[in-house]
Amino acid sequence: MNAPIKTTDLMPQTVEFKLNDQTVQAYEGETLLKAAQRHGVDIPHLCYKDGLRADGNCRACVVEIKGERTLAPSCCRTATAGLEVLVSDRAVKSQKMVLEMLLSDMPDTGYKWNDEGQHGELSDWASRMNVAVRPELQALRREQPACDVSHPAMAVNLDACIQCNRCVRACREEQVNDVIGYANRGAHSQIVFDLDDGMGSSTCVACGECVQACPTGALMPKTQIGSQVVDKKVDSVCPFCGVGCLLTYNVKDNKIVSVDGRDGPANHNRLCVKGRFGFDYIHNPQRLTMPLIRKAGVPKDPELIGQLNRDAADWSAVFREATWEEALALAGGKLKALRDTHGKKTLAGFGSAKGSNEEAYLFQKLVRTGFGSNNVDHCTRLCHASSVAALLEGVGSGAVSNQVNDVEHAGLIFVIGSNPTTNHPVAATWMKNAAKRGAKIVLADPRVTDIGKHAWRTLQFKPDTDVAMLNALIHTVIEEGLVDEDFIRRRANNYEALKENVKGYSPEAMAPICGISAETLREVARDRKSVV
Repeated sequence: MNAPIKTTDLMPQTVEFKLNDQTVQAYEGETLLKAAQRHGVDIPHLCYKDGLRADGNCRACVVEIKGERTLAPSCCRTATAGLEVLVSDRAVKSQKMVLEMLLSDMPDTGYKWNDEGQHGELSDWASRMNVAVRPELQALRREQPACDVSHPAMAVNLDACIQCNRCVRACREEQVNDVIGYANRGAHSQIVFDLDDGMGSSTCVACGECVQACPTGALMPKTQIGSQVVDKKVDSVCPFCGVGCLLTYNVKDNKIVSVDGRDGPANHNRLCVKGRFGFDYIHNPQRLTMPLIRKAGVPKDPELIGQLNRDAADWSAVFREATWEEALALAGGKLKALRDTHGKKTLAGFGSAKGSNEEAYLFQKLVRTGFGSNNVDHCTRLCHASSVAALLEGVGSGAVSNQVNDVEHAGLIFVIGSNPTTNHPVAATWMKNAAKRGAKIVLADPRVTDIGKHAWRTLQFKPDTDVAMLNALIHTVIEEGLVDEDFIRRRANNYEALKENVKGYSPEAMAPICGISAETLREVARDRKSVV
């Protein structure tokens, strides 16, 4: 309904400028670096990374602009009409000097090996530019900082740090965790965590965004320090929460060694601690790879089973390995006997929300067709039954209507009954990004969760009084004439019944019930535009 009439409406405006004496086009607002890349001109860059704000501090990407005395960082400079840009001998000489100086400070043995060297992107660009470090520069190498391996998942080796600030921007501007900072001055400048704490004792939430951003291996997952060569890369979807983050598994010797975020509509390369580091269970020695059947004569002892689960003890005293055919025949036979002896209603199925749609379909088919029972459910009913019912009635669909990063278009974000920073951390990053850009977050919750640090107003209502609070907000919107009448007329039903119902729920009447002052309730209701 709101789609553009013509495909040309989707195309950004372009400007013409000269690149190495050739007339080329750039999109309006596009940087010289990106425009040059599109036209086949590779310019070295280290502090720039797609998805992060351009900072221009490494100066490896400088180019010459006709009529200007100094070289300009192409990652920060926007292409404008009539500009004449040269990747001249002077610019290349400066680029090589920057690469050589950075490389001269690197340790002899790096942490992110590739085909071109031991220092990741820095070695790659040095190889492509034919840069070799002179012994005189190498002799001036700084005193090497000590490594920090206090974190369970990541290693910090600041001797490989080029202070490009990519990790700082990833932590503070993308994930908005505000853990990594930049301390001291001059030659003593360094990356720090909180107040120069060890990474393991800092407030780091282990999202790993800094690891993915680091170009040289100064920040690395402990499982992939050294060679970055893997046997294969497998694109997948994160199996944990329902945000739907795309990721890539790096597999070596048939084991996952690390995970990279992949560009997708929900995450745009971002991941949380679960998606990036929550894969070790796959190779856990306790994981069952063969069916087990209880040995004859061994009684069911909950304490013994609990000990097996906790301590990975030898299960051979309780169970024996079996073939899939034997295990399926035993389980199916027992279920069939219960059905035939006690009736179809004896059996029920309780599925997992982590299963795929196909698995969920097959499971309910087993219960309904095989068991002959409609007693089938899954674990998310506990928290989602009410929301699904409300969405079906109010929106017409039990699923969400938008991807979560659409909050960037909102002026106000109302968060109720949700703890996104814990349960859906990547979704929370988009909310925090929106707040930094000026959107107002209203947190309505009996407890102040972590997103409350970014909230404009916190409505800490008394438990079980959320309906009273919401009715007070609706009352204010209607009473003060803040309703979008056109929207209501076109897209809503039973509005008059709602209007009549909330007449007795003024903020003044509801304040003693929900524990939020009438003034605060009215203030939030008045600022309701662009709510998500």
